[in-house]
Formats: sequence, C-alpha cells, structure tokens
Amino acid sequence: MGGGKLFIAIYNDQGWISRYWLAVKRFYVRYPFMQKSLLLIHAPYLFGLRWVVRAMTGRLALDRGMSMWHDTKDWIGGYPFEVANPEAIFSFYRDRQFRLEQLKTCAGRHGCNEFVFTRI
Repeated sequence: MGGGKLFIAIYNDQGWISRYWLAVKRFYVRYPFMQKSLLLIHAPYLFGLRWVVRAMTGRLALDRGMSMWHDTKDWIGGYPFEVANPEAIFSFYRDRQFRLEQLKTCAGRHGCNEFVFTRI
C-alpha cells in the first residue's frame, strides 16, 4: 500500500563546521557549569554578527518569536544535533521504497534541507 507522504527537515551537513557545533552542543549539555562560558564565547558570532546581518537586511524581528538571546541559547543547547547531506537522505529513503517528490536545499549553507517523499 502506498501514497503516504513523509516530510523531513534536517540540518545540512557542512563537514567540520557541523562537527564543531556538535562538540559545542555536547559539551554544553554534559557540563552545565560551563554553559555561561560557552554562551559568552559564542555570543559575538551568534548574537552580534547575526544582529548586524539582520539589521543590514531589514530583518531584526525573528521569525520564530524568540528574542535573539533565547534563540542563541536554544541553538547552543540544542542537542541531540543531527545533520545529513541531501544525497544521504535521498539514498536512505529510496532504499526504503520512498520516492522524492520535492526538495528545497539551503544551497550548501547553514540551515535545513527540506524533503517531501511519497511511499511507493
């Protein structure tokens, strides 16, 4: 029996950058006494740089409704953290009798690739 739809969004695998963030997130979860330090170390990149880019592009309001500070904490503390490239996702589901219907990638950058599969 076929016809069911499967929708997936998974972070794009960016190689060493993805492995770096996995290590940061794992460390954040395992060592709570280090959380503030990790936030402070990464805040200039996650909070400062993002704020500048958003200000320059007229997008200071966040889409998800959180403040940038809470969004930063959510990102650093977001564990488990899974990544995959589009080919790996496609191959995994093709082998399980799913057909790719739609694909939206983040063009190799940070973000999620989005897939819609139909069960064959």
